[in-house]
Amino acid sequence: MCEVPRELSVGDVAEALRDVAGLDGFFVLDAAERPDARRAGRGRLTFSEFTVLARAVNDRCATDETRVGVSVAHLGLAARLWSPVLACTLLHGIVPEMSTAEWVEGGPALRLADPKGRLTGRLPSLAEAVYAEVNGPLEKLESQLTVKIAPGLLAGNTASALVGSAAMLLRRRPDLRAELTDLTTDLLETGRLRGSGWITGPDLTFRRRSCCLYYRIPGGGKCGDCCLVG
Repeated sequence: MCEVPRELSVGDVAEALRDVAGLDGFFVLDAAERPDARRAGRGRLTFSEFTVLARAVNDRCATDETRVGVSVAHLGLAARLWSPVLACTLLHGIVPEMSTAEWVEGGPALRLADPKGRLTGRLPSLAEAVYAEVNGPLEKLESQLTVKIAPGLLAGNTASALVGSAAMLLRRRPDLRAELTDLTTDLLETGRLRGSGWITGPDLTFRRRSCCLYYRIPGGGKCGDCCLVG
């Protein structure tokens, strides 16, 4: 008699997220259930809060170029989305649902207002499922931008954050090399990430086709995966 796969509970997802939070700061995604937050209609990465973060980047980096702050804040958000999703997917077989992600008050850290997830064994395409959970919130925010930023730059940020998160996970868990490399490679061929850059080495070094504009920050220099290097 075949065993019927169990359904994931809020506790299952929260436990998986608590486990991967120990890998690094960007893997932290608070998953405490908050019924009061859901009733208040929260649980979204609001554009107003993103604007505050982007302005903080400009202030901290002493630049008044709005698109620089937006790009750097966007890159940081992408990394905070990719990191826990990749880790939970590969370490626990759970793809967290990020539609209820929200910022923790006073900073760029994230939490889930109502943690849910899907078992990887039930997904027709793992890469497409992982991509949707991260790219969905990002594109929703991008659609509200009031400053002109090239779509290729935003796709490049998303790809760069993906490979950076994967490389960090690889350093923490080298036993995941094969499946992590396969998933990252598949993701780079999914949706708008296709053509945004390429993996250049076995430790998931990367070269992107666009620039995140960090070099325009006074004293910022160029990132290691920048298209302007070399």
